[in-house]
Amino acid sequence: MIQLNDIKAVYFIGVGGIGMSAIARFFHEKGVKVSGYDKTVTPLTSQLESEGIEVLYKDEVEMIPKDVQLVVYTPAIPKDHQGYQYYLQNGYSVVKRSDVLQIITQSSLNICVAGTHGKTTISTITGHLLRHSGFGCNAFLGGIAVNYNSNFWASENNVCVVEADEYDRSFHKLSPDIAVITAMDADHLDIYGTAEAMEEAFIEFTGKIKPGGWLISKHGLKRKNDLIADHHITYHLNDRHADVHTTNLQVKNGAYLFDVLMKDWILKDVQLNIGGLHNIENAIAAIAVAHILKIEDEKIRMAVADFKGVKRRFEYVIAPADGEIVFVDDYAHHPEELKALITGARSLFPDRKMILVFQPHLFTRTRDLADGFAESLDMADEVLLLPIYPARELPIEAVSSELILDKMKLTKKRIVTKEELLNEVNGIVGEATNNSIEGALFITAGAGDIDALLPELKKKIEQK
Repeated sequence: MIQLNDIKAVYFIGVGGIGMSAIARFFHEKGVKVSGYDKTVTPLTSQLESEGIEVLYKDEVEMIPKDVQLVVYTPAIPKDHQGYQYYLQNGYSVVKRSDVLQIITQSSLNICVAGTHGKTTISTITGHLLRHSGFGCNAFLGGIAVNYNSNFWASENNVCVVEADEYDRSFHKLSPDIAVITAMDADHLDIYGTAEAMEEAFIEFTGKIKPGGWLISKHGLKRKNDLIADHHITYHLNDRHADVHTTNLQVKNGAYLFDVLMKDWILKDVQLNIGGLHNIENAIAAIAVAHILKIEDEKIRMAVADFKGVKRRFEYVIAPADGEIVFVDDYAHHPEELKALITGARSLFPDRKMILVFQPHLFTRTRDLADGFAESLDMADEVLLLPIYPARELPIEAVSSELILDKMKLTKKRIVTKEELLNEVNGIVGEATNNSIEGALFITAGAGDIDALLPELKKKIEQK
């Protein structure tokens, strides 16, 4: 296995990916020469370039660097990618992102957050708690922390907070001291085949926990007794059977106030200033990690109150204080995530008319989970579906956004193109505002490129 100290130059194929860019930033911070390829310019690739990382946007062998000791690629790239094939055929060390994380974390104290949803927020809150409290950590995140406008930060303390990705079984290469499992719902069935096989993968992940280590799992996981750890506690928003849960939950001025209860310990007067009941639950898991690490209560309280969220996780595009329209954007791309998003939005804005724009992500996920998507989307007042974002996949016959639409019971539902959405959003939001007690709640959701529409959508809504 290649040693970190031997690497003077590294090349990333898919450098603009959220997980890949975190590792690119890690090497760049270490003084290694970092460059990479991505297919399109994005805000993230532009930010990498501004930090001094060279990004190529053409797949041409003549352009790629030949003096690198390591090539890191994402499994999402096509196997006929010219740069990838060149490095493979010419004896370079070509590895996946998960292999690099394995190398980086082999000698550190590791907090690894896994699960089919919630892991980005929990890992980000955890990293923020450790950073804000002065404990310190190296954070490798699957989202951009609003507090720091980054998905990576470094520390002299040899502690790593890592988002443990179940896709392609990447998380089996990690060795947690503390592991968190948020959910084991069916997803990535193109990789695992069955929900049972996916659950087995999570069970195998818990077998990677170091002796004497901790597992913090969501209360109610159906395979709880199969999970492996020397110390195992559960968390839940408000179920008193969970080892960690809340009490005295209140909503004041758009913030949540609550106490956290754990065996022989209570943390009173916690304030969370980001929306969504599911984010309270995410914060509970992070608070449990901080308590296990013996971080002082007041430091935990102060850090949670200072947490500003994760980009595209219940992110306010137009905040409640800015007028009669609230605009929220979220990365939700699984039925359970949509359900949590809608439930959380209702808890904060019960009297607003909710219009939800959803861009399905992947043909396989849409095919496998269409019933669940329909059930969750029916919880909104009006739903606009964009065409499926294919990402790494080719189209599948008879699989489109209509598959979800046809299963929905909601009356106000339809499929729109991006152009139609931009042209009609002003009227749609205006109608909802006029027919609502407090105004309109406009939500965009999905893991594709729907976020590229946000500036124009915001502009048109504010023109109302």
